[in-house]
Amino acid sequence: MERITMHPILGESPEGKCVEFTCDGKKLEGYEGEPIASALRVNGIMVHRYTAKRHEPRGVFCAIGRCTDCVMIVDGIPNVRTCITPLKAGMVVQTQYGVSAKEEAK
Repeated sequence: MERITMHPILGESPEGKCVEFTCDGKKLEGYEGEPIASALRVNGIMVHRYTAKRHEPRGVFCAIGRCTDCVMIVDGIPNVRTCITPLKAGMVVQTQYGVSAKEEAK
């Protein structure tokens, strides 16, 4: 998947420093400071969590931090909204199951 380099409203997308992070044990690369969700998308990862009751996949929905569709476990912390959380070198990102620490542990 390619990155948007020129957005009609936001303008040109600056490239940050390329950093490594992991998602579900897989080493990936992204730009430091970009939303985790953006780095995941460029790496072909669209599913961020599964619902607790029906085990349905969820990914980015609102992209402004208002819903919980993009939440993942980041550096051991559940319910991190990846659409608004900046990527940092060495982050450990994991698919989340449900939307709470209790559900995630099941």
